[in-house]
Amino acid sequence: MKSILQSCLRSTPLKALASCALGLAGAYALAQQLVGPQTNPPSAKEVEQRKSKGGYSPERMKNPNLSGHAGRMTVTPPSDIPVDKIKVPNGFKVELWAHGMPGVRMMARGSKGTIWAGTRIIGRVYEIKDKGGVREHRILAQKLTQPNGVAFQGGNLYVMAINRVFRYDGIEDNPGVKPVELTAQFKLPPDVHHNWKFIAFGPDSRLYVQVGSPCNICEPSPEHGQIRRYIADGSGMEVVARGVRNSVGFDFHPQTGELWFTDNGRDWQAENGPQDELNRVSKFGQFFGFPYCHAQGIPDMDFKKKDPCKGVTLPVALMGPHAAALGMRFYSGSMFPKEYANSIFVARHGSWNRSSLFGFDVANVRANADGKNAKVTPFMTGFMDPKENKFWGRPADVLLMPDGALLVSDDQNGAIYRVSYKK
Repeated sequence: MKSILQSCLRSTPLKALASCALGLAGAYALAQQLVGPQTNPPSAKEVEQRKSKGGYSPERMKNPNLSGHAGRMTVTPPSDIPVDKIKVPNGFKVELWAHGMPGVRMMARGSKGTIWAGTRIIGRVYEIKDKGGVREHRILAQKLTQPNGVAFQGGNLYVMAINRVFRYDGIEDNPGVKPVELTAQFKLPPDVHHNWKFIAFGPDSRLYVQVGSPCNICEPSPEHGQIRRYIADGSGMEVVARGVRNSVGFDFHPQTGELWFTDNGRDWQAENGPQDELNRVSKFGQFFGFPYCHAQGIPDMDFKKKDPCKGVTLPVALMGPHAAALGMRFYSGSMFPKEYANSIFVARHGSWNRSSLFGFDVANVRANADGKNAKVTPFMTGFMDPKENKFWGRPADVLLMPDGALLVSDDQNGAIYRVSYKK
């Protein structure tokens, strides 16, 4: 903003001054939106709540007053969303695809092109339709407890809140259909912490569901800390992976059909870790370390046992310290250059339990089908200003479109971006 002001002062023509005025207005608006790490001490109630989740050791951090970033749950107008700040590799283009949906997060696409998106705090599920190049949306469901999970199969939409499950039969042909509740069939635990769902249908037509660990660090019960799969009606539950802290994103490899998933590392152990993980399930029932072993073999400082990493399936890649790696998808489209084929796009929501912000981007991960030789590269950046140590946007999920473009949700601005490529 200072550089814009200095440039304006050197300008004399009226058109240049008018342009500078617009630039200053935009810079001021962005400055008002920027959010940095929390510096106010937590209340006594907040301290007790953090202690109850395990491993609360603020003295290990440079800033002991860190806390989660409060999301913006009001409509952000397009004029306040600085898409021009977003950076992607040469040849790629970013545009604002949909907006006006506070808290928009995990996405699913219907067979006729409808997009549904879940939320957390605001308790809504949005439905988005493309009307000849203009996107319109409506609130499909509301007043639910963190209905983050959405999935589509066989003409039906599935919505999962913390422990409630709904199916909307034939919704693309019958937008007013009443949902069928399947809560009793799925028997999900009622705990809220780390149990906002990510769900997806696998190549086996089973519905895969995350059930997180209801703590920062603890010994989870037998029904927590796992990824499950069900027959679509809620029967036939099987545990696919154990030792999972908090996965909010997974997908299936286009060649092998194997499940790969992100997992968020614990808080309050250190500024630089344990890092978030990208994991691969090569056989059902594998144990991924929580709560004893993190990242590439880091023992937990508070939850100790002998040989904590023995028998643990280590990650394919590390996604960064406190990065909040959330939604992920393999790229099986044809629009992007061939080097992106079968690579993974991961939305890194961004850190809160770190004095210097990290993440707030979409990363690209390239690895062999067996998980070897993984390389993580920032792909879509600009949501965070490292010099100011503040951010204005938070990518939450990615979704591949039939034309090969990539949708990216941003719950901070209630927006969805479209990333395309042209030679």
